[in-house]
This record gives sequence, structure tokens and C-alpha cells, in this order.
Amino acid sequence: MTATKDIKIEQYKRQLVYYYTSLMSVILAIFALIFTFIIPDKVMAWYLYGGLFLLVYTYLIVRKTYSVNVMVHSYIIIATLYNFYIMLVFWDNSIASFVWLIPIPLAAYVFFKRKYVFIYSMFVLLNIAAGYLISKNFSFNFPQHSQEDVRVTDTILMISNVAVISLLLYFKDKIKRVEIYHEIEGKTHTPEVQAISVADKIPFADELFEKIESVMEEKQLYKDVHFNISKLSTAMNINSSYISKSIRAKGYPNFNNYLNRHRIECVKRLLNENDIEKVTLMYIYTEAGFSNQSTFNRVFKQMESITPSEYISNLQIH
Repeated sequence: MTATKDIKIEQYKRQLVYYYTSLMSVILAIFALIFTFIIPDKVMAWYLYGGLFLLVYTYLIVRKTYSVNVMVHSYIIIATLYNFYIMLVFWDNSIASFVWLIPIPLAAYVFFKRKYVFIYSMFVLLNIAAGYLISKNFSFNFPQHSQEDVRVTDTILMISNVAVISLLLYFKDKIKRVEIYHEIEGKTHTPEVQAISVADKIPFADELFEKIESVMEEKQLYKDVHFNISKLSTAMNINSSYISKSIRAKGYPNFNNYLNRHRIECVKRLLNENDIEKVTLMYIYTEAGFSNQSTFNRVFKQMESITPSEYISNLQIH
């Protein structure tokens, strides 16, 4: 159960990283175009284009190689340092550049334990303090922007950060739901609860099973060699745990047994509909979703109490 929870949470975190990268790419592109065509500032424009390239290029390289935690740790550090130049440029015009740093502790809250929320909050505060000290003690020849320019950039900045924060909160809620669900499931795994029938735990087991049967038959999902309960859960948009319990309530030991029953019934139909002398047995069992003959033979014998050869011989006699 813990493994299932961890896998689901990992999937949500990877989805969040993907959507966040896509959103930030759009935001950086918009700001880069603004500083190229609307508020001419070549240095800032190229700085943003560089950030956009670095974000997309590194994500495409590391997304399948590194764990989510490694990617997020690295991004938080690099993004905070990357924002430092932008913060200095707008220090005298607007404090809105600080807004870029607000999602950092929130991202740490979504992905990591509480201690990292504190660590990265301190990291953000140190960056702001460093920006203050540098701006007070050093003089830079940054381009001056009018209040109208700042108003435009601040408006887009606030909208962008609302979008980023909303995205983080949305996925935090999804992750929290998984954690709560599995916590409840863990508490129900007691001898007293296990003694209760599955049908009692799921009052709608019969109705759900009818829907499962309908989807399996109409779409013939069992023909997919790699089909599993996760794919059925996705196809029906129903929690796989409910699907599993509904199937067990109908007397099937597990989902694989249920899936193989559909495949064997498909094999029997194909054997009845086709001349076995004109089609191969391999065609029959692969068409039904079996990956190899040894698995097919074992499952067929287990469910029909005779071998495929014996079944075919009986068909030919009749």
C-alpha cells in the first residue's frame, strides 16, 4: 500500500514539474518579448531569453534521468539566484520583483519535509537582504524605467505569480488527498474490518462491476498485452482500489484473474469463429492479449481444466 501511495505521489510531483516548467516558460517568453518590443531593454531581454533556454533545455535533459526531488532542489537554488539580478534592476522602482520569490517556500512545502520550508525561506530572506545591502553600497548603471513601464510589468508579474501559486496549491491538494486516502485505508486493514465482505464495504460494488464489464467489452481493453488495473482506472476515471474491491466482490481473487477470464473467453470465441487449420494458435492467443504461449497455456489450463490442444480437439470432434 505504501508503495502504491509513493508511486502516485511521485506521478503527481512529476506532473507538477512538467506543468510548472511549461507555465514558467510561457511567463519568461512574455517578459522577454515585452523587454524586446514594448519596453526596450536589450540586456534584460537577453537575460530572460537565456533563462527560458536554460529552463527548457535542462528540463528536457534531466526529466528522465534525475529524481523529482533532485530537480526541484536544484531549480529552487538556481531560480532564486537567477532572480537576484532582476531584483537589483528593479530595486529602486518596484518591490514586485520580490514576488518571484514567494512561490519558493511554497514549492518546498509541496515537495519536501517541513525543515526544507524553513531552510528555503531563510535562503530567500538572505537573498533579499543581500540585494538590499548591495543596492545601498554599490552603484549600478541600470536602465531607468518609467512608472508606466513598471505598472505594466508589475501587473503581469502579479498575474503570473497567482497562476504559479494556484498550480502549486492545486497539486498540493491532490497529493494531500492521496496521503489521507491511504491513511484511511491503513486504518481499515484490521482483522475486524477484513472480516466484513467487500460488497458491504462498497455498497455500489454491483453497479461499478457492471460499468467495468461494459467498458471491458465495448473497448476490448483486455486485448492490450500491457493492460493493467492502472490503465482501467485511467480509462474509467475511478480509483483503482474501488475497481479492485468491486471485482473481488464478484468472486474474482484479483484483477489479473478477472482480466485473464476475459482473455480466455476471447480465445474461445476466436477458436469457434475461425478455422484452426487456417489460422495459427499464436494469432489466437496474441489477439486475445496474451504475450506468450507458455502463459496462455498455463492460464487456459487453470481456468478450463483442460489444455488448449484438448479444447481444440473437442471442437473438431463436435
